[in-house]
Amino acid sequence: MRCVSVCVRGEWFRVPCGSTSGSIQLLGSEALRRYHQAKKVKDADNKLEFSMLRCQGGELLHPEDKAEDVLEDNDFVQLVFEAENDPHGCSPLASAVQRSYQEPTECISLDGNSLTTADLVSLGQGLFKIKLTPESEERVKKGREVIDAYIRENKVVYGVNTGFGKFAQTLIPKEKLVQLQENVVRSHCAGVGAPVSVERTRMLLVLRINVLAKGYSGVSMETLDAMIKAFNASCLSWVPEKGTVGASGDLAPLAHLTLGLMGEGRMWSPQSGWADAKAVLEGHGLKPIVLKPKEGLALINGTQLISSLGAEAVERAVAVARQADVIAALTLEALKGTNKAFHSAIHAVRPHPGQIEVAGRLRSLLDSKIFPSQISESQRSFNRVQDAYTLRCIPQVHGVVNDTIAFVHRVISTELNSATDNPLVFAETGETISGGNFHGEYPAKALDYLAIGVHELGSISERRIERLVNPSLSELPAFLVNDGGLNSGFMIAHCTAAALVSESKALCHPSSVDSLSTSAATEDHVSMGGWAARKALRVVEHVEQVLAIELLAACQALEFLRPLKSTAPLEKVYELLRSVASPWDRDRVMSPDIEAAHTLVRQQKVWGAVQPYMDEYKKKLQA
Repeated sequence: MRCVSVCVRGEWFRVPCGSTSGSIQLLGSEALRRYHQAKKVKDADNKLEFSMLRCQGGELLHPEDKAEDVLEDNDFVQLVFEAENDPHGCSPLASAVQRSYQEPTECISLDGNSLTTADLVSLGQGLFKIKLTPESEERVKKGREVIDAYIRENKVVYGVNTGFGKFAQTLIPKEKLVQLQENVVRSHCAGVGAPVSVERTRMLLVLRINVLAKGYSGVSMETLDAMIKAFNASCLSWVPEKGTVGASGDLAPLAHLTLGLMGEGRMWSPQSGWADAKAVLEGHGLKPIVLKPKEGLALINGTQLISSLGAEAVERAVAVARQADVIAALTLEALKGTNKAFHSAIHAVRPHPGQIEVAGRLRSLLDSKIFPSQISESQRSFNRVQDAYTLRCIPQVHGVVNDTIAFVHRVISTELNSATDNPLVFAETGETISGGNFHGEYPAKALDYLAIGVHELGSISERRIERLVNPSLSELPAFLVNDGGLNSGFMIAHCTAAALVSESKALCHPSSVDSLSTSAATEDHVSMGGWAARKALRVVEHVEQVLAIELLAACQALEFLRPLKSTAPLEKVYELLRSVASPWDRDRVMSPDIEAAHTLVRQQKVWGAVQPYMDEYKKKLQA
């Protein structure tokens, strides 16, 4: 189904054209409805007068035109209210986009050696500009001098004056060396599918800059400086998400990234939206890159799509894993479970780091000696010996996920700061050496492992949701709602969790166990790392959503235990959730509540609510 992105007062919404019977007017009305729903505007006026502008070119769209006739799939449109036109003569489109974009003032220095996954994600969010350290600039200049010397001396170097892949033995005359580099970029722009998001394209661009800053690629400072200026102006190429096999690196995505920098194809900036790449660059006072010998190959040969998506997956995995411990603790309280299984002595004799860490977190949330729990106190006379595995074995199951994430984080962190193109230029010896650092097997294998590991958080969470909604297991009303039968409560929310877990099981099949020979058997083993990275992100998102449903269910279960209170940190989580989703007293649409809870998890607010209490707990233990 064709979809377009519609900007309403600075907020972007993906709207399927098919859901609006096709017309531009109905497309805008549906986008406005979604805006009011997202902002929780009561009694919203969905009949406000507005115009629709296409971001590319800024054309005014006629309200009666069919969207499929005047818009492309994945097009970008601006909804402008008649009463809100800019009084200073700026176009409504430019005014609205500029209001939603805050240009960063702080800067991160890149040296090719010290970029972190957290920094990369922040750069993707547009929070920082970048510059090179003086040391990295010097390394880049020396690397370029080696290439220039080879050209002057007519030495044969792969990718500089030869063809590529199967054509590596074909010598290219000097007068066609620039054309060679342009050709390799254009021919490798063979990606398909939806474009990588603006944030992920920023990550892709800055990561390629970081790798080039190591000085082993032979690019000129002129070209690298042009890339930095494009990043700082947020001029971002159209990069389709599919088409890489992960060796020789992410050729197709990086070729699309480079094509825009050359002033060809499509490009996005906050001021222009999607438009002709050359026009976007010139509109920001920038010139298209003119590639020098080797630079086309240097810009497209590397594992940066795998690694940038992998960095985001790792950062989100870290966040969801620690919040999974908090939500699990809330469920244990709602089910009147015991915290005996989290005793430090148990985990000291099986000293896996993740297991010990998770057990410690659970104690800091559930220890009624530090944070009294009326719910726990009410169960003291029952003297429950042990719980089901989904409660009792949280440290063991969540723990190995934490250890998996730590391993993947090390691999991805190394990859972010590695020279992954070919051939590599060693200025110290004046050599260029062909090798295989472009092969994406390291991040591909690690990200397959990440998907398998993180999935387990969703799998065990879904089983805890089952215990919450099943009256034979919970001693709570069926599906956590009164007047069962008239009301269905959390019945289908649990089905959603089950569906997400089942889908993730299929996504956990490792992509890196597959390989197809390409480039006439020159590239006869590949990593399939691009798919490993994309599906790892999907699995992480599914886990976030399942845990959001568990959070809703656990808080709803607490309603049936009132007036009893849980521990102070868990009550803070309850208050946080209730700030965005009211108790379930009768059936209503569930999706907005799930999305609101998911947002809390994505923004790490669940963790933020308990962290001060966990710090307090540690201090009291040390006192």
